[in-house]
Amino acid sequence: MEIEKLVRKNILQMKAYSSARDEFTKSAQEMLFMDANENPFDSGYNRYPDPYALNLKAKISEVKQIPQENILLGNGSDEVLDLLFRLFCEPYKDEVIITPPTYGMYQVLAELNAIELKKANLNVDFQLPTESILKAVTSATKMIFICSPNNPSGNLMSVQSIKKILTSFAGIVVIDEAYIDFSDRSTFTNELNFYPNLVIIQTFSKAWGHAGIRLGMCFAQESIIQLMNKIKPPYNINQLTQEKALAVLENHSTYKNQIQMLVSERELLANKLTQINWVAKVFPSDANFLLVQVDDANLRYQQLIDFGVVVRNRTHEVNCKNCLRISIGTPDENLYLMDIIKRLK
Repeated sequence: MEIEKLVRKNILQMKAYSSARDEFTKSAQEMLFMDANENPFDSGYNRYPDPYALNLKAKISEVKQIPQENILLGNGSDEVLDLLFRLFCEPYKDEVIITPPTYGMYQVLAELNAIELKKANLNVDFQLPTESILKAVTSATKMIFICSPNNPSGNLMSVQSIKKILTSFAGIVVIDEAYIDFSDRSTFTNELNFYPNLVIIQTFSKAWGHAGIRLGMCFAQESIIQLMNKIKPPYNINQLTQEKALAVLENHSTYKNQIQMLVSERELLANKLTQINWVAKVFPSDANFLLVQVDDANLRYQQLIDFGVVVRNRTHEVNCKNCLRISIGTPDENLYLMDIIKRLK
């Protein structure tokens, strides 16, 4: 597959912005930097950060076992998604396919970038309608977005279905693995060498416990990463985020323990919820949340709000009528939640 044939022609032709740190990077020799119009008085953060976050990428490469040239970092996963739209989709001309119910930013970014949005709804068991997706593809379809584990349903998508789409579709397949660390199944990053059209997105916001630093990760073929680097903002990952993310990765055993606890709490909470008479169904989950079908989602949502507990009402999503999405909390938070739920009539 020739990736460049999928890229917007104006991006292939454009010259990327060259920042001061692109033209001269720090070296072993101590230099006097008077090229970037920075405040010269040392505050620890008066200099621009590394535009490619190379030290951070090196650590991510070590932890994820993915070469640095296959990694791009974004100001949250949403920036990565936006870059993909800008790179591959011509406004008012190209299309993308999403599979509702799914992460809402795919639609927002399509609309923001003036890209036609096609929807192939998930089956009632929240699995991919593979044939419907492939039938929806036209010559204008540039990307297909697959969230696995899916938000808001929490389930993993069939590996067989994903691979069929990857091999049958002559465009970019984006797999959003924001919640993959809460699953027993391997990440699709292991498949990067086999599918040139595969792009995988992960995040520091979920299992790594640092939503506040806004750091998203993109894994793809080197040719795709190079093109994304060409259009990304010059210093999109600030110095504070780079430093904090490095510290998080150095202490990854803490987060592995937290993941194990959250998975255990997820199963405990799911079992307890099935014993509530107004709970109709608790859907299987490979994420750090549960999708729960109740008798009246609007009523139960407001009752929980009245007790100071905020969940997500998903009743208006496809195949999610009367469903609430409940994030897994700490053991104490989950006990409090169940105490409140047991009181509700």
